[in-house]
Amino acid sequence: MPKRVAAPEAPETSSRKQLFDDSDSATRVPRLCDLQPGQAADCFVLLVSKTRSSTRDGKPYYRTVFRDPGRSATAMIWSDGALFADCEQAWEPGRFYKLRCRYSENQYGPQVDIDRIREVTDDDAADGFDPAGFYACSRFDADEMFTSLLELVESNVDDPGVRQLVIELLTENGDAIRKHPAASRNHHAFRAGYLEHVLSVTRTAVYLADKYRDYYPEMQPPLNKSLVVAGAVLHDIGKLDELVDLPQGAIYSPAGRLIGHLLIGRDMVRARAARIEGFDPELLLRLEHIIIAHHNVPEFGSPIPPHTPEAMLVYHADEIDAKFNMMVAALADPGGDAEFTSRDNPLRRSIFRGLRSDA
Repeated sequence: MPKRVAAPEAPETSSRKQLFDDSDSATRVPRLCDLQPGQAADCFVLLVSKTRSSTRDGKPYYRTVFRDPGRSATAMIWSDGALFADCEQAWEPGRFYKLRCRYSENQYGPQVDIDRIREVTDDDAADGFDPAGFYACSRFDADEMFTSLLELVESNVDDPGVRQLVIELLTENGDAIRKHPAASRNHHAFRAGYLEHVLSVTRTAVYLADKYRDYYPEMQPPLNKSLVVAGAVLHDIGKLDELVDLPQGAIYSPAGRLIGHLLIGRDMVRARAARIEGFDPELLLRLEHIIIAHHNVPEFGSPIPPHTPEAMLVYHADEIDAKFNMMVAALADPGGDAEFTSRDNPLRRSIFRGLRSDA
């Protein structure tokens, strides 16, 4: 547990707006991620979590985590401190706050000792507050990725009904697709991560479809490239309803918890296909199978493993993209030692960075 520090004195006023006086604050509000250990400053932050617990002698406390776009820091709120009642009754994860705090670092990681706190107001925009900046985002431009995905569909899905179905689902959900994360954690768990992942999976699926269609020209029935590409584009479409995108990270919707994105996505495809006159029922069946089988095993949500060549290719394209993203994130984490990462990652393994130079 982080070292307990003396509670700050109670604010002189109960007015949230009056907690910060421009006369005694910096002219430009710095960022939490720019503070140096020991530095005191005002900063805008997002409350990520608030966890209640008890000390060994039974006294309650809260462990709160605040972050900005570049750093997360913990604040311990003790029961005998001036902020405890306000924390317990009013602080809500997912809301933005302005802190007057002192930043420090210890064996438990980045810490903030809060002197004053209030929720942000519209007036804070003049000091640089922008809620959009608190979302972790894809490093790629969302509009460019969306255009590339549409172009892949246009050039690789030959069946007119399947092409119409995919393009209509993409265009009617375009705004959400450009912003949505791919997951609440583990892989591509950031704004536009869904689109980054789907585009990458689709590019791999196009390659695999071309390779194996040419490699096995005698296969009967022939590999259906239109279905491979359509399945890659739509395999996670249900995540648009499964996940709710929030600044502190995606959370599961009730439908996400109770049904899951595989069946939600299958239902979205069924509903759209029903509006396309003459849609081939076997193509629909095969496309539904790709969507519900792309997790391969029941413990990951698929009621059935891939039973068609097209479903197998989409499963592997999805699997390698998700796993490789996890490995990249693990290598970027400073944890572990010089040669290996820690095992605290979704892959549950230490990733080899390389031999130490002095080895």
